[in-house]
Amino acid sequence: MLTELAFVQLSLFFLFLNKDRIVNILMVCLGNICRSPMAEGLMHDKIRKWKLDAAVDSAGFESFHLDDNPDSRAIQVMKAHGINISGHRMRLFRESDFDLFDKIYVMDRYNYQDVISMARNENDLAKVDFILNVLDPGQDNLVPDPYYGGVNGFEKVYALLDRATDAIAEDIKEGTANAS
Repeated sequence: MLTELAFVQLSLFFLFLNKDRIVNILMVCLGNICRSPMAEGLMHDKIRKWKLDAAVDSAGFESFHLDDNPDSRAIQVMKAHGINISGHRMRLFRESDFDLFDKIYVMDRYNYQDVISMARNENDLAKVDFILNVLDPGQDNLVPDPYYGGVNGFEKVYALLDRATDAIAEDIKEGTANAS
């Protein structure tokens, strides 16, 4: 487990490595074991395939799953689509994430409230949005939490996030991802 100092050092190193990137993206959900690692995996795959100048990470708010791998159903669904997220480890959202990321995408209203409650200023607030707003601007549609359901719920989440990350990737490709 990372100490606070080690996390800050690692975060600064991550930022330094990505300082010339167009956009650094953070995906956020409650436990960082279902939706946000799926979104991270999808976005990472598109960054690689489309050769985009971007980086992606994910975080959550529920410390119960700290340092856990993603839910086995998330791993299963992603693997069925050719994306391996099994190496992901849950981490908590931190105030310093506002300094490291250009865009912070949340999955639902609770995540949105959690993230904006830690915002220090208007600049921080401007970075936060619902991920599905890239498909339906201003609608604040939710990505349902599949944790208490079966694999079918994870497939539905995959389909939503696949479309949303396509839109984000297209924005990055067109150079509009940092436009607020």
